[in-house]
Amino acid sequence: MKFTRTEIPDVVIVDPKVHGDERGYFVETFRADKLEAFLGYQINFCQDNESKSAKGVLRGLHYQLHPAAQTKLVRVIHGSVLDVAVDIRIGSPTFGKHVAVELSAENKRQLLVPRGFAHGFVVLEEDTIFAYKVDNYYSPENDRGIAFDDPELNIDWQLPNRELKLSQKDRVQPKLHETNDLFAYGVNYYA
Repeated sequence: MKFTRTEIPDVVIVDPKVHGDERGYFVETFRADKLEAFLGYQINFCQDNESKSAKGVLRGLHYQLHPAAQTKLVRVIHGSVLDVAVDIRIGSPTFGKHVAVELSAENKRQLLVPRGFAHGFVVLEEDTIFAYKVDNYYSPENDRGIAFDDPELNIDWQLPNRELKLSQKDRVQPKLHETNDLFAYGVNYYA
């Protein structure tokens, strides 16, 4: 596995090694020992999630507040998405900045989105299957979101707004500057 820090160093691209031949392929999608050695801290994933979506579905930008904050390791099993992580740690030098990475069944790329980041993705192909591990259980009372189209975030979702399909919840999320439900930079949310 190859780990690459992005322009926001806490967000990490994971490129697993694919072993393929005329029969198909084999890929190790997760190794706790290698990931933790690279990161320098332990992550205890406890829940796996999967969604299937049509092209144009946009899910996000979501996060959970501490003590239910989540690290996510996300990947695509079928199809492709543009995956986005937004730094929502007040005081961070990259506060309000984002990383956008295309994840697909073809490239097998994954993205590690740590606690303190809002996460979302837009589906680029029909019948895309998206899977992710989280290190904290879903907590409805700690569930929060940021507007996907917040102009201050300046995210290029690669599809025109008229083609986007959102849940009612995601249509009414606050802009980043309209919420106080954020994280503080430098606080260890893994302790």
